[in-house]
Amino acid sequence: MIEDLNGRRLDVDLLVRELGNWRTAAASGPAYQGLSDGLRLLIIDGRLPVGAQLPSERTLADALRVSRTTVTAAYTQMRDDGYLNGRRGARSTTALPVSRPDAPPAVPATVNLAAATIAAPVAAASRAFARAADQVTPYLHDLGIELTGVAPLRAALAERYSARGLPTHPDEILVTTGALHAIGLILATYTQPGDRVLVEQPTYHGALSAMATRGLRPVPVAVTSDGWDIGAIEAAMRQLAPSLAYVIPDNQNPTGLAMPEAERHELSRVIAETRTRTVVDETITDMWLDQPVPAPLAASMTTRRDLVLTVGSMSKSFWGGLRIGWIRAERSTLATIAALRPSIDMGTPIVEQLAAAELLADADEILPERRDILRRRRALLLALLTELLPDWQPLPGTGGLSLWIRLPAPMSSALSAAASRMGLEIPPGPRFGVDGTLERFIRVPYALPEERLTEAVEMLSRAWYSVTGTGTGDYGAVVV
Repeated sequence: MIEDLNGRRLDVDLLVRELGNWRTAAASGPAYQGLSDGLRLLIIDGRLPVGAQLPSERTLADALRVSRTTVTAAYTQMRDDGYLNGRRGARSTTALPVSRPDAPPAVPATVNLAAATIAAPVAAASRAFARAADQVTPYLHDLGIELTGVAPLRAALAERYSARGLPTHPDEILVTTGALHAIGLILATYTQPGDRVLVEQPTYHGALSAMATRGLRPVPVAVTSDGWDIGAIEAAMRQLAPSLAYVIPDNQNPTGLAMPEAERHELSRVIAETRTRTVVDETITDMWLDQPVPAPLAASMTTRRDLVLTVGSMSKSFWGGLRIGWIRAERSTLATIAALRPSIDMGTPIVEQLAAAELLADADEILPERRDILRRRRALLLALLTELLPDWQPLPGTGGLSLWIRLPAPMSSALSAAASRMGLEIPPGPRFGVDGTLERFIRVPYALPEERLTEAVEMLSRAWYSVTGTGTGDYGAVVV
């Protein structure tokens, strides 16, 4: 991504690189139109931030080796289309068109493609809760307030981190009421309204909402089909000095990508050198489907280990109804968060913590079956897309619970609205980004049971064809 926000100017060399072979798109039309389309798609895809200052017409013309007239006409076209703010002759900033289409009200959702989580392993969860009920009696003689979590769960989590290559003591675990609660505690401890937070684009929309609630300013760095650009992350950290960074290196939500081990070491170096406190979201770590993820990013930190706070959760791996999450960090860091916690909440329910510890004890039996379920459903989703929506392009994610899909046209919000009117709930691509970009993308989970997933994709196909005006609406059987 071309990193530039909050008054910074775009680096013209990076912009030229991101534009790529824009002349190919202009082969069948005027050169200015191809350049305008190339810049517009960078904005729509979130690779060029909204509010960034474009290079001057002369500077970009020299870098692209075209006439200044071509750049002037391209900029003019973008202003007319609503993708640039500013008058000719002045430095223009990128924008998104403002539109308020009148849409019929949505009907109540009957199929949900908004939630990326699967049902609990019923037998294992039932056993875990039964065992937890047997263990809760000693806690009933105390106040029942555990600001850091019960000992059995913290020990189980520490053991799992140690087995994954990150030596951990139970005192380096703080149990929370879900991962989003953990993120909120970290934001409350280490940020103030107006602070910058570096985020991936796209990223987990719940984290973006938590940042918005605190009045924080997310600074996006693009995650593409090629993965993470550590150079862009380093540039943003050095230039903007964000108060916090938030990354999802394991089965990234929503792309499903996993950061390679070499890039984890490089990112660790950047974190240490820039002294950027970083939240590493491992909520989906267990849901690898093609190959296991590398060791935790925190394990790559050779210095300044206090800068990395790892967030985890039981929701994706076991069951969302547990509402059990945690923070893994240095003792001094957790002491700071725990001191603030009573002003926000008084701890996490104990029975659920004990049940979570029991589930973790059986994880080696439970998780392989969960992954098999997801593999089958992912295969079904890919087959359905090939049959019903062949022009859609899923990114090559290797895990997680959803596909991040590039649409043939920037119509994600229109598609979401059309689906909603049919009773299908699916968030538009911009929900996972900053400043309304990502209109060319949509996240489609494969968490539903097979029959429901088939129904959902058929509805999604009808919604797409209603928006684009193409297709027959007839669906044959899809065999996987």
